[in-house]
Amino acid sequence: MDQARDLAVVIPAYNEEATIGSVLRLVDALPCVKEIIVVDDGSTDNTAGIVAAFGSPRVRLLRQPRNQGKTAAIKVGVQHVTSAVTIIQDADLEYDPREIPFVIDPILAGNADVVYGSRFLVRKAARVAYFYHYVGNKVLTFISDLLTNRNMSDIETGYKAFLTPILQQMPITSSGFGVEVEITAMVSKTRARTYEVPISYYGRSYEEGKKIGFKDGVAALWYILFYNTLAMVNPQRRAYVRRIDAWLPSARRTDAQSPVAAPAELAIGK
Repeated sequence: MDQARDLAVVIPAYNEEATIGSVLRLVDALPCVKEIIVVDDGSTDNTAGIVAAFGSPRVRLLRQPRNQGKTAAIKVGVQHVTSAVTIIQDADLEYDPREIPFVIDPILAGNADVVYGSRFLVRKAARVAYFYHYVGNKVLTFISDLLTNRNMSDIETGYKAFLTPILQQMPITSSGFGVEVEITAMVSKTRARTYEVPISYYGRSYEEGKKIGFKDGVAALWYILFYNTLAMVNPQRRAYVRRIDAWLPSARRTDAQSPVAAPAELAIGK
């Protein structure tokens, strides 16, 4: 399938000077990428300097004045997207950017509106790492599935791709790593066709810079309960669901030569 440049890659980054250059080189080499938006989340190392010096017209650097967490970085980044499709890419090489075309393919084929890259489906390669993280991810996904009535396998995955307005218009209010849970809860309330595809996972150890910990897992459990129940009383969230559901039929394409609407057609207004 022909993959025209109509993909935005949003990269939240915090103190990732060791890997951000490699991530940018791999993403910039993809023929489907139109824009790469890096949000430096108050890094105290040379992350921002490496991005600024990268030298590709597709790369834009946004800088947070202080560290505010992954959720805040993603919120800032997606508001600058002009492409029809958006994917979130971590800056630490736990996810291989060369698999991005495979992740977005169900959207480009006109079959999906949202795609999650799952670390727990049949996969190519996965580093043997922390058993407790594996159990924690499975427990959180199971509880989420109970509340959303979706049969997902990996809600905490860092690879999530969207028809852009689904993410850009979303009222995100969580913090830290809560964005993974909140996005899943909100998408599950809409009629968005959600797919999973298997991906490789090259997890880091804590010695290598892994940041997520036990407190993040406890927070994720609270977010699952909150965003699937109490949060939906909020009129803004209910309005978002109605707006996305009304827009989705016109956004979908069945023509294999142009499966995704152009950015101007995707604008649905806030």
